[in-house]
Amino acid sequence: MLSRLATIMAVIPLLLMACAKSSTDPVEWEGLPDWTEPTHGSSTAPNMDTVFPVESVQRLDIVIDPDRWLAMLQDMEDHYGPFGQGGVPPPPSSDNPIWAPCSVFHEGIEWYHVGVRFKGNSSLVSAWRAGIWKMALKLDFDQYEDTWPEINNQRFYGFKQLSLSNGFEDPSLMREHLAAGILREAGLPVAHTVPCRIFIDYGEGSLYFGLYTLVEVVDDTVIETQFSAGGNLYKPEGEGATFVDGAFDESDFDKKSNETTSDWSDVLALFGALHSDLRQSNPSAWRSELAATFDMDGFIHWLAVNTAIQNWDSYGRMAHNYYLYNEPGNSVVTWIPWDHNETLQVGKQGGAIALDLSDVAEGWPLINYLAGDDVYWDRYLTLLDETINEAFAPSRMQPIYQATHALIEPNVTGDDGEQPGYTFLVQDADFMVELGFLENHVQERYDETTELLSNEGY
Repeated sequence: MLSRLATIMAVIPLLLMACAKSSTDPVEWEGLPDWTEPTHGSSTAPNMDTVFPVESVQRLDIVIDPDRWLAMLQDMEDHYGPFGQGGVPPPPSSDNPIWAPCSVFHEGIEWYHVGVRFKGNSSLVSAWRAGIWKMALKLDFDQYEDTWPEINNQRFYGFKQLSLSNGFEDPSLMREHLAAGILREAGLPVAHTVPCRIFIDYGEGSLYFGLYTLVEVVDDTVIETQFSAGGNLYKPEGEGATFVDGAFDESDFDKKSNETTSDWSDVLALFGALHSDLRQSNPSAWRSELAATFDMDGFIHWLAVNTAIQNWDSYGRMAHNYYLYNEPGNSVVTWIPWDHNETLQVGKQGGAIALDLSDVAEGWPLINYLAGDDVYWDRYLTLLDETINEAFAPSRMQPIYQATHALIEPNVTGDDGEQPGYTFLVQDADFMVELGFLENHVQERYDETTELLSNEGY
């Protein structure tokens, strides 16, 4: 496949031009035969039951022109070297992979000229360098509306964008989906998810690329359905995302809405309140000042759940994987978690933070200041207790683990499951043993949390 890359380099710019169609396109559209308002129109509210059905496995088929597919691969090679090269990968590129138009099919219905691109950081680079085709993807259903005006404001049952997580570092292939369910059960804002089989046809027939997790996009329908839309949405990453005093940098708070407005006053207000001298001189006034700029109770609730389930790839260890949102007319910034494929295990790089927060370095003030404040600490313990007895209770989670594992097993193992070159699994047994691991893990976390709460007088 990749041997053809060099031969098409001269035509790649033409293939991706936003002003003309390629000669390789199908016949000129004489209408959009599958288009209906409920399926494709922008006036339809996001149909959660259809796109994220409970206790189901979705299937999406992507059909893309061969030369456009090769252009996407060439772009990846330009950034990360030859496919399957191995070795230590270069750092992720600051540029997203290129978009290309494709058709998306769901239950026999076609969506037209949909934008598709590879996505991710380490999950994407690691798959590419390892020679694994199961790379994370992003879909944008009106990405090419300027090129093809007939798809103006095209939606997928009310969704403009969808993300496809590839299960990197998760032999259970359930963690992204399970963690989102736990957070939602706890009452926290989080993207909807569903297991999803992905097939791609780039001219060699429909190929099964593996079981992904279809994930709702925060700057699309998560904001639309769980908040009042129109406010400032940020996706922080970098030193500023730690909230260390003096670390604020606009470039670390990438705006996902209101991009043309150079206003970070809500984030600056949060920095100011967090690091106010009142924290030591008048804790009660400090908490009130902080509450006026930040949903601290929501953050504490997230921290309790996130720590109970274990998640090393999040705030406290890593300065990314969350969003901040400030609703219109509301000065209070809300924390929205993101990216959960490495939850429900100790993790890497020192592992998930301790239940008592004692191993969190000074460079994470949102956690350290919380742990040092008697009122916030008591609230954290209360929410830990609530978490292990409700949303993350063994009696609730173990049947969910079993049912989800049974649901997706035919799509992971055996002749109809993931195949070499399209999976991170070395063998089917790696998937099978994860069920027992997860069942033991939730019981262990219950026991460990119960011990901490008992020592704290709960």
